[in-house]
Amino acid sequence: MRILLVEDDAEVGRFVRKGLQEAGHTVEHAANGRDGLFMAAGESFDLLVLDRMLPGGVDGVRLVETLRGQGNHTPVLFLSALGGVDERVKGLKAGGDDYLVKPFAFAELLARVEALGRRPAVDAPATRLKVADLELDLLSRTVTRAGKKIDIQPREFRLLEHLMRHAGQVVTRTMLLEKVWDYHFDPQTNVIDVHVSRLRQKLDKGHDKPLIHTIRNAGYMIRGEA
Repeated sequence: MRILLVEDDAEVGRFVRKGLQEAGHTVEHAANGRDGLFMAAGESFDLLVLDRMLPGGVDGVRLVETLRGQGNHTPVLFLSALGGVDERVKGLKAGGDDYLVKPFAFAELLARVEALGRRPAVDAPATRLKVADLELDLLSRTVTRAGKKIDIQPREFRLLEHLMRHAGQVVTRTMLLEKVWDYHFDPQTNVIDVHVSRLRQKLDKGHDKPLIHTIRNAGYMIRGEA
């Protein structure tokens, strides 16, 4: 594995790096949080081994939170002298995958490193949904069909997103009330039908093939095929 070690203690850094290299891993080393963040964000690693308390204005927790916010899902093993339950929980909640308290036996460190290396890779969350020639971009909050932008309202965007996340499946009115309108009861109105109708008009304008279909006595379905 290609491992990034972020450790400000020179002696610990040499010890861990040497041991991991002897076990067959490639190890890059950063001595502070700022350099570690720069390397982790700009290069590809199979695993990050991070000290919790780091100089450089970026500690281990902040480093991991920043990476996770950028969509970086590289596994993280924290090393720290902060061994209290609250501290371990804080590290794991920040996005860490494992936490090893100093001082530690290298055999345990290696075992944890190799265990994280055996985990299947985590796919980054999808930021774009597509059904036939319809595309929805979750980052820019835009919708296009056949490359042409379609202007829709925020509620219509939420409605379309939910339908597209369940493309080819029946989405009931109850599901839409809960997920799109945050209702946990039936308001006895035709609000869903009105919004679906408006959304259909916008999506199908200038196109022969409708995408949103009414499933009688069930709900709605979005699909590309007939």
